[in-house]
Amino acid sequence: MKISKIDTYVVGNPWKNWVFVTVETDDGLVGVGEGTVNAFGRTAEQAVRELAPHVLGMDPFQIEILTQKLIRDVYSEGGHIHRSAVCAIEVACWDIIGKALNQPIYNFLGGRCHQRVRAYANGWYRGDRTPEMFHANARKVVEAGYTALKFDPFGAEWRIMDPYEEDLSLDIIAAVRDAVGPKVDILVEGHNRFSPSVAVKLSHRMAPYRPTWFEEPIAHQHVAALAEVARQSAVPIATGESLSSSHQFAELLATNTVSILQPEIHHLGGLLNAKKVCAMVDAFYGVVAPHNAQGPVSTAMCLQLAACTPNFFVQEIFDEFNVAWEQDLVDFPAYVVDGYIEIPDRPGLGVCLNLDECARYPYEGSYYLPLFKPGWEKREGTVEP
Repeated sequence: MKISKIDTYVVGNPWKNWVFVTVETDDGLVGVGEGTVNAFGRTAEQAVRELAPHVLGMDPFQIEILTQKLIRDVYSEGGHIHRSAVCAIEVACWDIIGKALNQPIYNFLGGRCHQRVRAYANGWYRGDRTPEMFHANARKVVEAGYTALKFDPFGAEWRIMDPYEEDLSLDIIAAVRDAVGPKVDILVEGHNRFSPSVAVKLSHRMAPYRPTWFEEPIAHQHVAALAEVARQSAVPIATGESLSSSHQFAELLATNTVSILQPEIHHLGGLLNAKKVCAMVDAFYGVVAPHNAQGPVSTAMCLQLAACTPNFFVQEIFDEFNVAWEQDLVDFPAYVVDGYIEIPDRPGLGVCLNLDECARYPYEGSYYLPLFKPGWEKREGTVEP
């Protein structure tokens, strides 16, 4: 069996163009993967196309060699864009392996150790940034059966906050806690917004509302600064979505300050590297909550990883709060029932793309999430330059 063809499909979801990839073999098997990167839809697509010749003619079963050729051998550090392109190809190869052997991917990565996985809602707080909006929408999320939800209450802030914005953010956190009651996990998203001192201050102010975590309060590049925030924080820190290698995870874990890690399969170059990172986190007594803010294929990828990861904690999912037609892009979309997603037992990734539906929603350059622009929470989909 040899890889004979690699194709790309960019789908214009109004808040982020989704990048899907298919890999075809000479005997007709087709695997699917995803390599979405917020504002770089066309760039990620082109990265896949440039990398494709390096693996044409190769055996899709040889995952380690394939990823070495796509990462090490090109002798370039392309960060998230590079790794996401590799991920899309790598996952499609895993999908082929599963289809060839009539097994789900998780059976090749240790086997299933969870029958279902707990999910947390994200993307549910679309609207005006008021405590009333967050309260009303949080109630709807809990009524839908979720037992955990994540949100960014901080508007478009960066590095520092004035007293009004800080108080409004805390009022929003208080409103969400009031809406969901004491038994639901609330996860506060920081989106790399703050300086270390502000992050620590905010952690102490939000602590009475018992967030399960304060996510990425500062940027990931300065590990020592992140570790110091984690030491001083009154709330557990969660981070890891922006890290793009096992080496970066090793450096962070060595500080023994963060025990909730959020590996992003895209940024790590695929499922095999993500599985290795999960095992590394386990060696430091940590848990993983895989990051997932892309399309329905990404959700399928995360379910495969979660299924075979003993130290899995909770899975992020946007799917129910995206555009309604997302469910039509794949044949077996994920559904959350009573706060959980059942692990599929279908071969490979467990989903196939509906290419006719994908073609209905073309790429649009204005589709991305501008996290430092006022009103980004509305996810309206047309972002002026």
